[in-house]
Amino acid sequence: MHTMNISLPDTMKKYVEEQVAAGEYSSASEYIRVLVRADQKRNARAQLEETLLASLSEGGAQEAAPEYLSALRAEFDQRSQAHRMPEEPPISIG
Repeated sequence: MHTMNISLPDTMKKYVEEQVAAGEYSSASEYIRVLVRADQKRNARAQLEETLLASLSEGGAQEAAPEYLSALRAEFDQRSQAHRMPEEPPISIG
């Protein structure tokens, strides 16, 4: 893991510290990692939606049987588990 220093306005730094003090996060680094992961998920969903909409507009869509969708979801879940990112090091906030 690597260390990254970031600069925040006083109000944002105070907010991060309040979140940690509230006990939901063990450190400012954990709070920032949670935010980054949420943004990664949001971007991945937006990209998936864009790809799906582009595919639909190209035509040729077919109805899928529930069994096919279940198998596809199981394969997706298996692949996503295999590609999860490891825990990241703390980020110093100064």
